[in-house]
Amino acid sequence: MGQAFRSHTCGELRASHVGERVMLSGWVHRRRDHGHLAFFDLRDRYGITQVVTNAHEAAEAHVAAEPVRNEWVVQVEGAVRHRPPGTINAELATGEIEVAVDAFTVLNASKVPPFYVNEEQPGLDESLRLTYRYLDLRRPPLQGRMLLRAHLASAVRRRLEAAAFVEVETPTLIRSTPEGARDFVVPSRVQPGKFYALPQSPQQLKQLLMVAGYDRYYQLARAYRDEDLRGDRQLEHTQIDIEMSFVAAEDVMATVEEMVTAVSREVLPDRPIMQTPFPRLTYEEAMSRYGSDKPDLRFGMELVDLGEAVGDVDFRIFSEALAGDGAVYAIRAPGCGNYSRRQLDELIDLAQRHGAKGLIHVSVQADGSLHGPLAKFLSLTQTQEILEATAGEAGDLLLAVADPDRLVAAGALGRLRLEMGQRLDLRDASTLAYVWVYPFPMFKWDGDLGRWDATHNPFSAPLWDEEAAMEADPGAVHAQQYDLALNGWELGGGSIRIHRRDLLERAFALMGHSVDGMRDQFGALLDSLEYGAPPHGGIAIGLDRWSALLADQDNIREVMAFPKTQSGSDLMMGAPSPITPEQLAELSLRVVDQDRERS
Repeated sequence: MGQAFRSHTCGELRASHVGERVMLSGWVHRRRDHGHLAFFDLRDRYGITQVVTNAHEAAEAHVAAEPVRNEWVVQVEGAVRHRPPGTINAELATGEIEVAVDAFTVLNASKVPPFYVNEEQPGLDESLRLTYRYLDLRRPPLQGRMLLRAHLASAVRRRLEAAAFVEVETPTLIRSTPEGARDFVVPSRVQPGKFYALPQSPQQLKQLLMVAGYDRYYQLARAYRDEDLRGDRQLEHTQIDIEMSFVAAEDVMATVEEMVTAVSREVLPDRPIMQTPFPRLTYEEAMSRYGSDKPDLRFGMELVDLGEAVGDVDFRIFSEALAGDGAVYAIRAPGCGNYSRRQLDELIDLAQRHGAKGLIHVSVQADGSLHGPLAKFLSLTQTQEILEATAGEAGDLLLAVADPDRLVAAGALGRLRLEMGQRLDLRDASTLAYVWVYPFPMFKWDGDLGRWDATHNPFSAPLWDEEAAMEADPGAVHAQQYDLALNGWELGGGSIRIHRRDLLERAFALMGHSVDGMRDQFGALLDSLEYGAPPHGGIAIGLDRWSALLADQDNIREVMAFPKTQSGSDLMMGAPSPITPEQLAELSLRVVDQDRERS
């Protein structure tokens, strides 16, 4: 018979338990001494309960507790009682009661932690947190985020299974295929010189499951991409992977939207969803209005096309941009007309870092005139047209970007829009602003490689009425691709897939694949499309990103149990690390000293 360590958790006891004898185990969150009384906040993942030792009433327990400090693991026994009047802690669910301890046992002592576990430390070095991640994960704020993530994953599973989706696990040792990022490769011991790849996504496998007749598939799939890390990207991540048969784009979006809405309301019932049904924007509309294909709709400040207003202005930057298919876009920053030179220089630098050649800025004066480098080039009529187009008022700052490439102009100004939205605190942090962007251009031209490339993945189907134009004008063709964005982050992306071999081969050929190359890399999928493949489509939603957004975090490391550093290192486990010469020999591998090779 095993030893009993607790009768209740540290978040369970209430006033209704007063008079009961209980046993609790947990970590000492905080200790307070008051002469013959010692108060301990005992913590586990369920909550905190105050326990008290009294030298006059239970001397042995009080002595046993004497050496105990924060983060020691202890077990206590005693009676639940009301807290004395005036000492109730309304911030704790257990705040009406305490446990009068008559038996106190140390289960394990603790060294002094390298940082506080029981309180926040602004500026705490992240490398220290990641080195001692098991202690970092004890901290209530991070633990709360991990529990939110678990609740989110559970809610997703329940909603999808209620909608007749079946969970199927796909392998994590597959063939290397081009999917946009570098593969992580795994050498085969039994087949020297050959390699597996860790999946960037289960894309081909889930399509094969549709050919196999499973109709509605899902998986919380691990995916791996050997790419540079940033706030919303790690070397490995989890995606809510979904595929459906006999569907059009609207069917997939409606199903996913229903799941996302229900899950959001279950996990965070107090956070409002900005709009349901979710808004729908075309790619072109998203770029022209917000300068982003993952727009943050929590505030306005939409881009304005000044092409008509400034078309006749004798200003070289404008005339060069508008000579072809370029654009002049502007935004209005309310109340920022008094920005200093330094503040304006910061905005100029930001615009240039995101592709703009420069940034035009003018402030609106009390008399309705404009002040700034552009003003002297404008007639009264042109000034009035700019004010009408931007809705500019006295005290406002107007920011404009001109470029021969409309997407460059819109993208750079879109980043400025986000910056000004943050500076002016225009975003409602509590709101969940979901938005669909659909459809997308199917191809983009890669000038370096001299060929067309898929904007999303190479398996996406064109809009049916544009299929015939694929070879004649690839840049004008749109794919049945849809992205779901939330508060300015791409949450997920998917498409209706090509389910005919002839059409998929045409798309591959446009992307520079030879017939032999297609068969080599995509043979199983191509062959399967000749055996009764149904129309199908799906989506993948980033569980890490969704968790971060719901937890009000701007870095997915804050909702991942054991993330990597910006350089891809695991400071706690010491990975990546060398392997032994014996292991290298077994795998028929040799490590090349690149410095020596170059010399």
